[in-house]
Amino acid sequence: MSLQNTNITSKKYKKLSIQVSLTGLSFCCFDTLNNTITSFAEVIFDTFHKGNKIEELLADAFKQHPELKDTYDEIVVIHNNNLSTFVPAALFDENFLGSYLQYNTKVFETDFFTFDQISNYQMNAVYIPYVNINNFLIDEVGSFDYKHVNSILVEKILEASKNNDDKKMVINFNENHFEIIVVQNQKLLLFNSFEYNSPEDFIYYVLFTAEQTSLNPETFQLDFLGTIKKNDPYYAIAYQYIRNISFLDVSSLQQKNSFSTAENLKHYILFQS
Repeated sequence: MSLQNTNITSKKYKKLSIQVSLTGLSFCCFDTLNNTITSFAEVIFDTFHKGNKIEELLADAFKQHPELKDTYDEIVVIHNNNLSTFVPAALFDENFLGSYLQYNTKVFETDFFTFDQISNYQMNAVYIPYVNINNFLIDEVGSFDYKHVNSILVEKILEASKNNDDKKMVINFNENHFEIIVVQNQKLLLFNSFEYNSPEDFIYYVLFTAEQTSLNPETFQLDFLGTIKKNDPYYAIAYQYIRNISFLDVSSLQQKNSFSTAENLKHYILFQS
């Protein structure tokens, strides 16, 4: 989806991607000539000031990071929430976006619904973007395209599954929630998002999903993305019940930036936007 104004600038060979949520934002700048990341920053919103409006927190971030106000050929805004679902193209009707979401999230008549076309895989991601954040950003940066975080995540995982006929589970692990993606040779078999409070919550959802998709914990491959680390109790409990676990291979992504493996796993979506 695109939001535009009438500003026209000369070619800069620079692109800005901003990932936004209610708890913070992260952004990176790309050199589009060399396909490399030139800068990156992460801003965690001050949770002690819950009375602050999201627009005020964003305005503070823009003051702290003047590169957000620089001139770019392209700007992409990535909405990070769990208000999304995937719909096969054959079952998709643009007139009924809200009905696709009502089964996995509470929707209201006043909600604004939109979708990302994932045309290579004949499906659409339907979601609720942060309209107030979009309104703030169009005043600050002008024209931009926006997508949902899970659109990019699923598309990249599907790309990486090419020519692999074995079912594979990928977990994108974050604070308070995680996503499970099950793929097989560029086919999306399952996507779901779960909230958790303990390692026991986490492994219950993982094993239940494995059972529902006929994955044997003795044989299937589980790859981790996100904030999880080897010394986490969440990694430990997964290792206890699932034989083949590892971190997703991000070596090709690292060739385009100077960040650590852990940072490439944490910001996998942003760095590939």
